[in-house]
Amino acid sequence: MANVTAALVKELREKTGAGMMDCKTALSESNADLDAAVDWLRKKGLSKAAKKSGRIAAEGLIALAVEPLQGVAVELNSETDFVARNEDFQKIARNIAEVAVKSGLTDAEALKAAAYPGGGTVAEAIANGIATIGENLNLRRAASVAVGQGVIGSYVHTPVADRLGKIGVLVALESTGKTDVLAPLARLIALHVAAASPLAVDASGIDPDVIAREKKVLAEKNAGKPPHVLEKIVESGLKTYYKEVTLLEQPSIHAEHSNKTIGQVLKEAEGAAGAPVTLKGFVRYALGEGIEKQETDFAAEVAAASGQG
Repeated sequence: MANVTAALVKELREKTGAGMMDCKTALSESNADLDAAVDWLRKKGLSKAAKKSGRIAAEGLIALAVEPLQGVAVELNSETDFVARNEDFQKIARNIAEVAVKSGLTDAEALKAAAYPGGGTVAEAIANGIATIGENLNLRRAASVAVGQGVIGSYVHTPVADRLGKIGVLVALESTGKTDVLAPLARLIALHVAAASPLAVDASGIDPDVIAREKKVLAEKNAGKPPHVLEKIVESGLKTYYKEVTLLEQPSIHAEHSNKTIGQVLKEAEGAAGAPVTLKGFVRYALGEGIEKQETDFAAEVAAASGQG
């Protein structure tokens, strides 16, 4: 076997922009011949994909895969909204979600290394998609919920196809109760999550840094008050905050649950279900949240392309 040196891998990366492991594999497959390795990457679509990898991908789809006791949400990004309507892109997103739910993998990098239906890896399927579709694609994240007994509820907002859309929600209800009662309840709660955007099931699930920031805001808004008064104001303010951002304390958005919190709705459902019901967790993915999108002047781009700019 030819000696694939770090210097050779570095040179191939600089030449093609492909990933380190892809470059190493290409050189191994090509007997350390640099030109042959470049061709190997081009044939795999990895060199072409790398040229697009710097472009911002903030559009795309949220894909859900749901089994009786487990659900997975993945976000696959593209550069433009148009690609979300591409059947090849939809197939990749749907297949990645299925790979995740069957493998139990939710770490994006580990998921990329997993076997893809029909051969190769998820990363190779994405690279091939980039080469075929002509845009940068990126598997951004994945998350799952699961129960030992019970149901998984799901909801996709503005779906473009089955379980593919802009917002995807999963809700896990743990219970030995009747599934014909639990299933519609889980879906109703999933709709609520999509609309109300809770941060956590209850206060214990909120990031301590978020709570610290909220305390700071409350303290600064009431600066100058005696310490014992300020302490009570902050405590009261946090209770109000938890009612706004924790799922169990949020008032249900549904008319049939008027003036009831999600926690109360669950408690009342136990009678019909015939057993205790526990909300084990939820996932709410909104497409592109947290990604800094690049603003472009479309008219200027057209003018520049036609030589008028």
